[in-house]
Amino acid sequence: MSKRILLLTFFYPPDLSAGSFRARALVDALRRRAGAVKIDVLTTQPNRYASQAFEVDSVEESPGLYVRRVHLPQMREGFLGQAVAFWRYTRKVRRLTAGQDYDLVVATSSRLMTAVLGGWVAYRHRARLYLDIRDIFVENLKVLFPALLAMPLGWIFGALERWAIGRAQRVNLVSQGFLGYFQPRYPALRFPVFSNGVDEAFVTFAAGVEKSFPRPAAEPLQVLYAGNLGDGQGMHLILPELARRLRGRAHFRVVGAGGRLEPLREALRSMALDNVELIPPVAREQLLELYREADVLFLHLNDYPAFKRVLPSKLFEYAATGKPIWAGVAGYAAEFIAAEVANTSVFAPCDPEAALECFEQLDIGLTDRSAFVQRYARERIMDEMAQDILQLLEPV
Repeated sequence: MSKRILLLTFFYPPDLSAGSFRARALVDALRRRAGAVKIDVLTTQPNRYASQAFEVDSVEESPGLYVRRVHLPQMREGFLGQAVAFWRYTRKVRRLTAGQDYDLVVATSSRLMTAVLGGWVAYRHRARLYLDIRDIFVENLKVLFPALLAMPLGWIFGALERWAIGRAQRVNLVSQGFLGYFQPRYPALRFPVFSNGVDEAFVTFAAGVEKSFPRPAAEPLQVLYAGNLGDGQGMHLILPELARRLRGRAHFRVVGAGGRLEPLREALRSMALDNVELIPPVAREQLLELYREADVLFLHLNDYPAFKRVLPSKLFEYAATGKPIWAGVAGYAAEFIAAEVANTSVFAPCDPEAALECFEQLDIGLTDRSAFVQRYARERIMDEMAQDILQLLEPV
């Protein structure tokens, strides 16, 4: 009898998010390696960004794969909106999994609750559990909420985290920086680290980029930021001042959306800045064209202690392009960049003076990062992760 795997992921293509692309790559890897194993994916209709929230087929079937997308309510902004949307997803997962038999539940989770849901489904069906943890939600509560609220929420979500992690036979961490949080708390568990990587679209992009020695570029330089615009990125805290100081020397393109888009827009408007272009999220093909047109790629994380453990998924895309990277990061991300990514200039987050100093040190031109692309090709990483997952289907 063939084995059956259930994958829970809140985001899945055609949704635009790091979690979505990672989930699809994992499914593809499992299908390559799993043989007769059947895979069920329970996910949502595209909802990551309002501008890209279009309906697609609720059911997608192919040999060995069944994908079911749950329709969510329109309200998605803020913590409350996300909670309502996840509750709708949870209720649907409960109904869809009732009466089903699974040998293994895999849950990929950034804000913890998909991991908790995976733990509950695995417990209910007496299945084994593999968690893919993409963020440390409990630690981030101190950032998201004032102290009086963060403390009780920390107790509640800390208990949920312990329950979910305790249920799992194996827990993957997306960043080596997370080990310092999880290993002391859960010493009995083994934590593999299968990071984000370079998607096939960017592997192809990298192969097609004509490598050349750095050359002077005409001013204004085209600086591109592509990603979320929330508290975690802190773009509203750093970009307006950089744009003001670099007026005439740099033109910024900011592609994305999020909870801090309006404060960013208002700050740019109040300073009458005309060298920043705000662009809604775009499809992968359009994004690749924007990468081609850029001279410099900008990356920034807010100055929060919890973010010193993360490794932004966007970094892998940036590195594959061969373009110079101007990055405001600290902690593990800064260490990783220094060790792995050539032609980058790193500054302390939320520090405009340090950022401007680093801007002057940028080496404008293309850099051959083919070794990085090969080492961190997502297909290879996901193949190894799929093998790690499939070990849980072997007899104990």
